[in-house]
Amino acid sequence: MSTSFLISTVLAAGSGIVLAGCVAPVTADTHSIEPPSATRVMAATASGVQIYSCEFDAQRHLGWVFRNPQATLYDANGVAIIQHGAGPSWEADDGSRIVGHAIAQKPSETPGSVPQLLLATHSTGAPGELSSITYVQRVDTVGGAMPARPCSVEHQTGSSAYFARYVFYR
Repeated sequence: MSTSFLISTVLAAGSGIVLAGCVAPVTADTHSIEPPSATRVMAATASGVQIYSCEFDAQRHLGWVFRNPQATLYDANGVAIIQHGAGPSWEADDGSRIVGHAIAQKPSETPGSVPQLLLATHSTGAPGELSSITYVQRVDTVGGAMPARPCSVEHQTGSSAYFARYVFYR
């Protein structure tokens, strides 16, 4: 699957589908998402959805809350290589798996999109392609805002298509 195909697919998703991404509280630098002293290992293009849940806040108002991503990451030849899910986590076909947490963010260059992120990671799976990865960047995000329609029923779910490029470092 080509990058332009994935972008076209996401943009053509139409109104009513909003794009989303790993939204998490970030406690570190919010300007640079460059990993400190790391070596780039690979990059992959992601296409998928972000899943939101309708929940009450402290003032008992219903609103969308990010729940988890669900995406497939593709190499430069369009071959699916990694599954991205809750945690956030990334799992390769060889059973290697990493889990991360956001440590920095900056706004997307595309209006209405989730921020670009730097995530610190640790291995939680078998030895393999991802087991030495210590940082993941989410860049070139397209879309990503929570669903535009208001939620009205507690625990109602909404999903939003998104596109991004993930860069893996050790």
